[in-house]
Amino acid sequence: MMDRQLGLCLGYMAIVHGKEKAPLLLGRGGSRRGGSRGMVWRGGEQQSGCRRGVVFPPVVASWGERRGGRTCLRHYVMRYYQKDLDIVWLHHCLFCLSVFKLSLALSYLSGLIMDLNGFSFDLYFRKSPFSGEFTIFGGLEECIRFIANFKITEDDIKFLRSVMPTCEDGFFEYLTSIDCSDVEVYAIPEGYVVFPKVPLMRIEGPVAVVQLLETPFLSLVNYASLVTTNAARHRFIAGKSKNLLEFGLRRAQGPDGGISASRYSYMGGFDATSNVAAGRLFGIPIRGTHSHAFVSSFMDSSSLRGTFGETSHSELAAFTSYALAFPNSFLALVDTYDVMRSGVPNFCAVALALNDMGYKAVGIRLDSGDLAYQSVETRKFFHAIEKEFGIVDFGKMSITASNDLNEETIDALNKQGHEVDAFGIGTYLVTCYAQAALGCVFKLVEINKQPRIKLSEDVTKVSIPCKKKCYRLYGKEGYPLVDIMTGEDEPSPKVGERLLCRHPFNESKRAYVVPQQVEELLKCYWPGNSGNQREELPSIHEIRVQCICHLERMRPDHMRRLNPTPYKVLILDLNVIYVTNTDNLFVTQVLFCAIARDQVSVSAKLYDFIHFLWLNEAPVGELQ
Repeated sequence: MMDRQLGLCLGYMAIVHGKEKAPLLLGRGGSRRGGSRGMVWRGGEQQSGCRRGVVFPPVVASWGERRGGRTCLRHYVMRYYQKDLDIVWLHHCLFCLSVFKLSLALSYLSGLIMDLNGFSFDLYFRKSPFSGEFTIFGGLEECIRFIANFKITEDDIKFLRSVMPTCEDGFFEYLTSIDCSDVEVYAIPEGYVVFPKVPLMRIEGPVAVVQLLETPFLSLVNYASLVTTNAARHRFIAGKSKNLLEFGLRRAQGPDGGISASRYSYMGGFDATSNVAAGRLFGIPIRGTHSHAFVSSFMDSSSLRGTFGETSHSELAAFTSYALAFPNSFLALVDTYDVMRSGVPNFCAVALALNDMGYKAVGIRLDSGDLAYQSVETRKFFHAIEKEFGIVDFGKMSITASNDLNEETIDALNKQGHEVDAFGIGTYLVTCYAQAALGCVFKLVEINKQPRIKLSEDVTKVSIPCKKKCYRLYGKEGYPLVDIMTGEDEPSPKVGERLLCRHPFNESKRAYVVPQQVEELLKCYWPGNSGNQREELPSIHEIRVQCICHLERMRPDHMRRLNPTPYKVLILDLNVIYVTNTDNLFVTQVLFCAIARDQVSVSAKLYDFIHFLWLNEAPVGELQ
């Protein structure tokens, strides 16, 4: 349920039953009856709020295929949110899997591969979304929760037997026995800024088990990273000072898609959501107003007394009713009839009345028309009221804008000049309207210390072989300069050490880099039986702060909406680094940077691996 639907119920009750029987929402100073956090009925009987006491049924969702984007959280997954809301139990693992991967598992078990252990896969993407040059990594926690509860049940096996009748009993016995105790997962922390070709996750373990994890992992990471990136881009365009409100539940791809969108929009920098369930599950602040239908449902003003001007009397009655229900959080939608001739004056009348009774209204929402012009004129109106009645800070009343906003419209508003304090964004945010999917891939890179490669006539689809370590190098000004990848056994880059960068396929393209700070990116989040120390999963609020901090550390030209400067991604060893597709080399401090659209590069050792494997694996044609 959306927050504004709860508000509408209270607003209608205030006018139908009268003020004495209407629920009071006392919201000052975080009181237990405050704002939209909770409500108390006259007579002292406490009712459930949106943060505690509400019993929500398990969310049953539709699970899409590996790309995730359009169907969001994915395939008959039942989530039970315990008292500890950070604990998410994912059941029915079978339905998170693809029949394609089950077929692969059977093929591995019945094939010629003798040792099915020691396989390593990289999960990464090839190109940043939305014509940009950065991505925010999301979905890691859900992947870890998934493998922590991975189990194929007897009921699952019964179904599989019915659809795979030719399989031997040994295969089904194997499926019932597997878990993820032999799997290891190394990943970049969730909420980090990430770039193409750098492994977001490295998954190691028995090949049949890891291949079964491919589809759920891709599904969980694809949409999460896409919508988090979309939210971060809106935050960058809007600026730090503006509030961003996620209003997309009604337009999301199903209820679970709405839950995921709310979660990852908040992680990417949004301030609040209208989604009550997301507020309860993840502790996201809830915001909302009323609808046009609420205002237009009032057909007369017989309950009002006084002399009125040209404003809509029924609209004034609606605002009065809503203010009775929400005296501390009164925010009115003012464009049902006429913004400047009716909506704003009516709001001010009710706000002045609330002020006389010791309450303070929040502001207005604009949902149509010329938002820049209307916001400027409304601000002038507020200042005039402040001056006329001597009410401190009335001129600073909040102005919220909505109406199918996206990056382009917010950018246009900034250029025109506006007085909007908050943006309510829905459809374009939660559906990722500008790009349907991120396109993450899951590629085999090593088997028992033997590097493996995927070749293609399209060089951008050639995989980077072997298990790798990833580092982020920072310059003197504190900005990240490059991300680099090394072989697992290669020494790490050192602060102040001058490193040569080279293109993996064009030896004539070279550059130098001298790092002032080195940060290792891949950390162990699921050690399996390896005994490695496990990283703790941070809360959604910690991830959000981390995301915002990382965005602020990036160079502005990497982040801009139009023609951003590509970020460099390298794979190095101590002596040589190779950088891809370099054009127009230039010097910054002691750094020789390469501007490139395809930013992948390899170390000297990895360079040799790639070319050796390429020549060894690719068939040789014969001319006749």
